Amino acid sequence: MPPVIHVIIKKGRADRKDYKFTRSFHIGRAAECDIQILDDDVSRRHANIEYRNGKWWINDLESSNGVWINGRKISEASLDDKTEVELSQAGPLLLFKIPEDPNLKRPFIEPSEQMGARSVEQYARHYFGDAKEKGIGERTMMVRQAFQGIKRKQKRTYLWIIALCVFVCLLTGSYAVLKHLEIEEQKKLAEEIFYSMKDLELQFADVLALARKSKDSQTIKTVKSFKAKYESLEKNYDRFVDSLNIYGKAVDEEEKAILRAARTFGECEINMPEGFKTEVLNYIHKWQSTERLRNAINRARRNGFVSPIIEAMNRYDLPPQFFYLGLQESNFDVNACGPKTRYGIAKGLWQFIPQTAEEYGLRIGPLAHLPKPDELDERHNFEKSTKAAAKYLRHIYDTDAQASGLLVIASYNWGEGRVNRLIKKMPKNPEERNFWNFLENNRNKIPKQTYDYVFYIFSAAVIGKNPELFGFDFKNPLLL
Repeated sequence: MPPVIHVIIKKGRADRKDYKFTRSFHIGRAAECDIQILDDDVSRRHANIEYRNGKWWINDLESSNGVWINGRKISEASLDDKTEVELSQAGPLLLFKIPEDPNLKRPFIEPSEQMGARSVEQYARHYFGDAKEKGIGERTMMVRQAFQGIKRKQKRTYLWIIALCVFVCLLTGSYAVLKHLEIEEQKKLAEEIFYSMKDLELQFADVLALARKSKDSQTIKTVKSFKAKYESLEKNYDRFVDSLNIYGKAVDEEEKAILRAARTFGECEINMPEGFKTEVLNYIHKWQSTERLRNAINRARRNGFVSPIIEAMNRYDLPPQFFYLGLQESNFDVNACGPKTRYGIAKGLWQFIPQTAEEYGLRIGPLAHLPKPDELDERHNFEKSTKAAAKYLRHIYDTDAQASGLLVIASYNWGEGRVNRLIKKMPKNPEERNFWNFLENNRNKIPKQTYDYVFYIFSAAVIGKNPELFGFDFKNPLLL
């Protein structure tokens, strides 16, 4: 068990001035932190303290103002007794005290040569030696014979116990192996169901596209029938996943939220790479260190953008979580203008470049060549640009992205053509043409901007589902 670490708040606003821990803990401004410090210099999740390799360590969680020890900014450092730590330069000051374990200072005493070890050994030889030895007293012989009888009985008992243990171990091991094989088979079957659903969705994409343009009653009826059957398949899949206890095996609620978000974006949570969860949590920490997410969602609500965006995505049979793509593009600023590029200047809430905007029915204004808003440019028109964005996202969704929301997001940022060239090198079936494999096969080719783009959007969607879980004080924006 880790030794007690005593934390004293020497400077900073907190409910208490001292704490004691024997486990890992967090320090920050958020209410769920073990030590909550209400100073503005402190990030929501500023640092965590953990015990490993026989020492307490402090880790900076990418805080805005850093962690400082002896005037030096650190990302990680071991803590000794009476270490003073500042959360930002000249900010809140914490004293860490780690009392030494008294057991470590207890002197080792050699056993006496005249008492202790030798005398015990002599008594053992005298009373528990060979019962057939000649020249020993009658009382000693009786003790030795009794001891030998006890040893024989114990030996027989131990043999039975060992045999029983071996049998139980073999039985348990065999059951565990069979159970493991059974679960693996069930997981494989669940994956097959999931990717069969994806394949069905792709095959039906043309009919869905026709239904969005047509008023033909038969087409609409066919689409409704498909959607009803698809929803039934989804429910069966969800029940199957529940029976496998996939979510129950997750370490905590945060990991469960990541698994559910992957499912929402069209990726199979059963075979999610372990490193993906860790990376998403890393980007969640980035969101926690800034007010950008909260401010952007407040802007969307203030301007009445949330409901129209959800309706546009629903109209094109897209997850409403694509709402967060608009957040990452412009922070929901309809007047946003990007830098000059060889493709022109991206403008508006959805940051369309001129060519793509025109392809999806948006008029380009006379100031297209300047990084400034243009009231004649329909990229700044919220309603028209949102409809165009949903239409464009659906187009990417139906092509080589194979109904993977994360591949669609990567395509939107990096360019549909570039992503498609890499996707086309992968097998065509959805089981192998998915974001997990795309990332594994092309990590060194994906620009950092696109990598960040995908993870920022995905992690924002994870937070948005349950903001309070991650220390945010706003409600899920997609719950109208």
